[in-house]
Amino acid sequence: MPFRCFLEGTPDNLAAVLPPPLPHQVQLLQQVLDRVNVRATDGGLPPIVVFGLDGTLFETRPRTLAILREFADSVENEAPAVAESLRRLDHGMIRRLLRDTLREVGVVQPAIVRDITNFWYTRYHDSAYLVHDTPEPGAADFASQVHQAGGGVVYLSARDIPSMLIGSVIALRDHGFPIAEPGVQLAFKPDATLSDEAHKREMLPELARGAEVVAVFDSDPAVCAMAYGYFPEALVGLMDTWELEPPPPESGLSHVRDFRLGS
Repeated sequence: MPFRCFLEGTPDNLAAVLPPPLPHQVQLLQQVLDRVNVRATDGGLPPIVVFGLDGTLFETRPRTLAILREFADSVENEAPAVAESLRRLDHGMIRRLLRDTLREVGVVQPAIVRDITNFWYTRYHDSAYLVHDTPEPGAADFASQVHQAGGGVVYLSARDIPSMLIGSVIALRDHGFPIAEPGVQLAFKPDATLSDEAHKREMLPELARGAEVVAVFDSDPAVCAMAYGYFPEALVGLMDTWELEPPPPESGLSHVRDFRLGS
């Protein structure tokens, strides 16, 4: 099981207790920068690096945790046992699927799970709640290095434009990511009705029109496999956000814990 540590507090505190970056991670990230440097000066197509947001550049567990605690406050009087259970959750208990998170504290009754899911969904996909996200260690610095080396930075996300664009731009700006600069693109869903997979399946080949995709980073194995299928020459990093098993060598994917190039 890949190692991840969760700590209440600031991103700096979290980074302080992480083990050193994996050697193959450092090698991969340096390869990306090296390729960007070469492609930016060789007269060919401009290089771009594609990043997911949720679970890739940003840790979203704090967002889910804040929403579930808000739900606990809202049902304190009529369902104190449910409220107490939800307040037992911590960062390390937040799973990729909400139902698995709720199962961690014994909340499995279908009607209650449905009510919590509806409450969570509308808020999770709301700009106002993005303030709870924290950048993955090294993420802003690495994206900035890509941009400074002459690479385009593409934020390919299943977030939708009407509900999440403004909050996303603010979060990227406030955490030091390249934004509103030449060579930086936001590739969000036009509306919430489009499925996440369909959006990325459509956008990935579009991003390669007039550019060379040097690397893709995402926390979804299916998206990473899709990206590798489209761009077999690109470096594709599967983020370790959800404690997935490392991808097999034959997959063409690399396992990335975060974006630190050094300890």
